[in-house]
Amino acid sequence: MELRFTQHAEHVIGERKLQVAWIERAVQSPERIEEAEGGTRHFLARIVERDVRILRVVVDPVRDPWVVVTAFLDRRMKGQIP
Repeated sequence: MELRFTQHAEHVIGERKLQVAWIERAVQSPERIEEAEGGTRHFLARIVERDVRILRVVVDPVRDPWVVVTAFLDRRMKGQIP
């Protein structure tokens, strides 16, 4: 699956020391998907390389290819995905 990244997403990926491979994995094989107001879709996946923390990837699925808006390790989800 092809993904594009906003300038903001590219910035936070570097700043938060995230790997593009983790983002691609979360979108391709999410453990949870949430539809959000405004039309974005949130893909959540555990990242074992980061102490099994939950990565949230926010995507605009209306555009083609899909556009990653932002990504972050979501502390609020700790323990909510078994």
